[in-house]
Amino acid sequence: MKKLIKPSLLIFVCLVWAACSNTKYLKPGQKLYTGAEVVINPDSSAKIENQKDVKSDLEAKTRPRPNKSILGLKPKLYIYNVAGEPKKPKGFKHWLRTKVGEPPVLLTEVKLKTNDAVMTSFLISQGYLQNVVTGDTVTKEKTGKAVYTVNTGIRYKIKSITFPKDTGNLTKVINDNKANSVLKVGNYYDLDAFKNERIRIDNDLKEQGYFYFSPDYLILQVDSTIGKSLVDITIKVKDIAPDAGLKPYTIKNINIYPSYSLRRDSVLRKLTPMEYHDFNIYDNRNTFKPRIFDRLVFFKKDELYNRTDHNQSLNRMVNINAFQDVRAEFLPLDSFKNDQLDLNIYLTPLKKNSLTFGVTGTSKSNNFVGSEVKVTQTTRNLFRGAEQLDVSVSGGFETQVSGQQTQNLNSYSFTAEGKLTFPQFIVPFYKPRSTNAFIPKTIASVSYQLLSRGSLYKLNSFKTEFGYNWKENKYKEHTFNPISVNYVQPNLPADSNKQKRLFDSIPGLRYTLEKQFIIGSNYSFTYTNQMEENRRNNIYFNGSIETGGNVWGAFVPKNNTGSKSIFNVPLTQFVRLETDLRNYYKINRNVTWANRLNLGYGYAYGNSSSLPFVRQFFAGGSNDIRAFPARALGPGTYKVNPDQSFADQGGDIKAMLNTELRFKLVSILYGAAFVDAGNIWLRKEDMGTPATATDAAIPGRPGSGFKLRNALSEMAVGTGAGLRVDATIFVIRLDVAFPIRKPYLPEGERWVIDQVAFGSSQWRKDNLVYNIGIGYPF
Repeated sequence: MKKLIKPSLLIFVCLVWAACSNTKYLKPGQKLYTGAEVVINPDSSAKIENQKDVKSDLEAKTRPRPNKSILGLKPKLYIYNVAGEPKKPKGFKHWLRTKVGEPPVLLTEVKLKTNDAVMTSFLISQGYLQNVVTGDTVTKEKTGKAVYTVNTGIRYKIKSITFPKDTGNLTKVINDNKANSVLKVGNYYDLDAFKNERIRIDNDLKEQGYFYFSPDYLILQVDSTIGKSLVDITIKVKDIAPDAGLKPYTIKNINIYPSYSLRRDSVLRKLTPMEYHDFNIYDNRNTFKPRIFDRLVFFKKDELYNRTDHNQSLNRMVNINAFQDVRAEFLPLDSFKNDQLDLNIYLTPLKKNSLTFGVTGTSKSNNFVGSEVKVTQTTRNLFRGAEQLDVSVSGGFETQVSGQQTQNLNSYSFTAEGKLTFPQFIVPFYKPRSTNAFIPKTIASVSYQLLSRGSLYKLNSFKTEFGYNWKENKYKEHTFNPISVNYVQPNLPADSNKQKRLFDSIPGLRYTLEKQFIIGSNYSFTYTNQMEENRRNNIYFNGSIETGGNVWGAFVPKNNTGSKSIFNVPLTQFVRLETDLRNYYKINRNVTWANRLNLGYGYAYGNSSSLPFVRQFFAGGSNDIRAFPARALGPGTYKVNPDQSFADQGGDIKAMLNTELRFKLVSILYGAAFVDAGNIWLRKEDMGTPATATDAAIPGRPGSGFKLRNALSEMAVGTGAGLRVDATIFVIRLDVAFPIRKPYLPEGERWVIDQVAFGSSQWRKDNLVYNIGIGYPF
């Protein structure tokens, strides 16, 4: 540790010197501005409500902003100063100073009166109608700051709310919906609430046909002279509101242009439209079947305009993924003299065919690196109903760059997949109709994958699935596949002695290499409010259930041994449950505390004693328990041979808990500190199989079985830290972790936190696990 202290101390001294040296570049009389400080009610011992937030909001509204800093240092300013004045308006020095660096923000740039006025206005909007703000500057050697003293006064509340008198249809709509008002008697005066009330009333009127009404036609008169820090609010429709905004409109004609482009505009308008239900369709190319518009356009002729149908129609036309441009135009008949609108819908289709090509690189914690190439052909509007066919072919390879090198551990994979998506429910003998803004989907897919583990074994996997995906609303999504068929065919070495050595060296591998036939159903439900970024607390929940060989297995006959089988392969029978709950709590603007609870349970019966390998749970890896290699933790207290960590260890039961503190460092660079805990287990311990006259014995995995009383003591725990480059459209992640609890050690010795020794190269080699990932772990 002494070797590390001296370099660390030197770096710290250099950084402090760099921070202090920024002021030496100032000209005589200049002072570096270090920021604003707000002092609220200094003469009062009582705090106002949410004083910390109010103080933070006020300080954020001051201008100018001081130079950006990290841990009190100002690296961008230091770069600006060190680069110096460039001789030419180009070149590296000019780029470094103007693009990377940041000029000093001086105290003379602070406009105290302007900031006083801005903060006064903000406080008034929050209900502090009698506030007083006074700004001043405080200097110290070559630096200075602004100090603003704020006396808020008492925060005003609402005493009464008066809505317009019911004198006609418009005021009747307003009064009929006043129970939904954002404003409540007893609430604080809040300018944002006043704005939201105008928007609410406008929305209510839009639902009743008032297409040309605007929130600007409403005025909220506030009387603050009634005393006792109370206000009366009167809501009125302005006298200057135009006639067009004060009457409801109905839909006259609905004209649809399904293959619109500016180049064809004049030609399309001259066409004789095809009349279908309430629609006039202008399309001489018959691009889409007319009935598709029954699912996309919610308006009907002669009905009142309403915003719900407007938004849902637009959302559906966008979400169907068939158009590159969608535009809806509402035009009044006879220049506002009557109360009817024509609806023109202009749709520009996407290209029918497109080809995408992708290359990905992988680096796994089990010492495998590799790459994959994927080509996807997309055909849109296949049957003129906005269907989409995706056919993809991908190939990849992996090689183990460290660990055991005595075997050929290079592997490769080949995958072919076809997926056909229908933008509607296709259900035999029933035609369900979705009425929200989200497009329901029926998806049929078939795929084949070949995975070769060098000279060890090969796996051939065939899968086909048919099911549905739909959104109940923007928070809830459902996926239901009533039919899912998966057939796995392994190819083992022909040499039986080689098979025996393989199974002896990797207990549990035999489950990977069994023939598997899975026919069943699955359902998953997802709830999330993560799209609401203004929330302080966001959650994500996913729950799924999968069955194999249950309902569909009833149609499978039994063989001579009494087992159900297809093509001489025993039918797998099981029920699998999994839940994933995540919580994201924003401590402040730059710090988030993320947590995840992941539980899984599988019950196999009939022909099966354990879940099929392709449906088992796994532990360890870059998105899991990061202090352990990928899929190499467990089951239970069993420890996999580290030289054979590519042999995945699966289980029937999983329990995992992650907690991670995420914080912004600078720009798009974020840091994280985390703790992961969990493990997997088999429902029944793997006892192995004894030798027979024809087959050799297969070793078991002692300690792999689940016992509720021992589960907590068999949990693995790891901790670590990481860096993330979060550019919004992509996230690159690097984590380093180490175990502090190893479940495979003897009881009483599993906590190893006292053995952590960063200065030991052997400890680092044995314990540090590096993870590179794309996206956040959860």
